[in-house]
Amino acid sequence: MGKPYKDRNGSIFMKNGSDKRKVTSNDEIARLLQSSKIMFADESAVVESSVSDIDRNLFDKFIFTKYGRRLEDMRINLSRSLENLSLLSNGNLTLAGLLLFSDRRQRFRPQFTIQCVSVDAEDITGNTFSDSEPPIDGDMLTVFQKAIGFVDRNMRKLQRGTSFNSPAVWEIPYEVFEELLVNALIHRDYFIQSTIKVFIFKNRVEIHSPGKLPNSLTIENIRNGISIARNPVLQSVAQFVLPYKGLGTGVSRAIALYPEIEFINDVQAEQFRVIIKRP
Repeated sequence: MGKPYKDRNGSIFMKNGSDKRKVTSNDEIARLLQSSKIMFADESAVVESSVSDIDRNLFDKFIFTKYGRRLEDMRINLSRSLENLSLLSNGNLTLAGLLLFSDRRQRFRPQFTIQCVSVDAEDITGNTFSDSEPPIDGDMLTVFQKAIGFVDRNMRKLQRGTSFNSPAVWEIPYEVFEELLVNALIHRDYFIQSTIKVFIFKNRVEIHSPGKLPNSLTIENIRNGISIARNPVLQSVAQFVLPYKGLGTGVSRAIALYPEIEFINDVQAEQFRVIIKRP
């Protein structure tokens, strides 16, 4: 599929070999610009948001983690610091700024979060929910922590060792979910207005992320640690906020810890799915 092209009237077309079609959907236009590295969702301004929507404690903790100094010691004000990091644009927070450092995210972008469901069956049929978490409120770290908490309370715990005091461990290593949930939050397609979904079934766990793999990236690529920055600001800042390395190795680490993981890049549904088999 070729890059988007404009005709003399400003209409946008996509070329596929000798064929072409007119693109009219705003969401599709945005995704085409993203795939051409002309536009990134996390750099877009969130209209009506402002510096006052920043959780100052969260941001100050990030600044100290990243630079080892307080903002006041660096003699730079909050707005300028946010602008320098592409977290503020023309007085509005960018999407990255809102997601990472605002506890009011749900007021502006309620769909950019995680929903969790546990089902006492192998499929969702009727009223079989044994546990559920509505769309989680808060900043990205809070969303991640609450999602991990949901997985924790729905994972079987196994006794390690023979001693009565031996610690219990998850049936699937904790670090697998840490890697996969963080990757979903950082690399999902934020041009698609939908939540990340976690389904815990009797025989498997599924994580559904909005958006297919970007550009020419394949499942084999991500298994081998190759990545493409879909949300470059989130990717650069999140390593100081979340348990995220930012090296493209999260998927390969998860597989090394627990090989029973399947990846599905559903192009038609614009969705990336991870299926983790339960032992």
